[in-house]
Amino acid sequence: MGYALSTTVNRPFDETLAATREALAAQGFGVLTEIDMAGTLKKKLDVDIPPHVILGACNPPNAYRAVQAEPSIGVLLPCNVVVRSAGEQTIVEAIDPATMHELTGNAAMKDVAVTIGGMLQAVLDSLS
Repeated sequence: MGYALSTTVNRPFDETLAATREALAAQGFGVLTEIDMAGTLKKKLDVDIPPHVILGACNPPNAYRAVQAEPSIGVLLPCNVVVRSAGEQTIVEAIDPATMHELTGNAAMKDVAVTIGGMLQAVLDSLS
């Protein structure tokens, strides 16, 4: 089983990052955290990588369902959505929520994972 959902977009990084935020909001996700990997690695290690941002996205109703089904699921929340430059293209990736179901072995997580997975896939599809 793979652990990521992914799409490659033929748009610049900054435009794709903004579109990803909008698409997440349209699906009911809020962005709780943002990590600028390129900026952090430059500051801490003085190394350069292409633009690379990790958005910590959360859909509160489904996060609540997940915590009710599996109290320790917080170690896998929020859903990470990565936007990274790849030359002329931008890659947008999200953790496949099916991973939560697979890792926990908790059957109650399956419906939550399917719902969140569909929402994240809709985000990715809207960017193409």
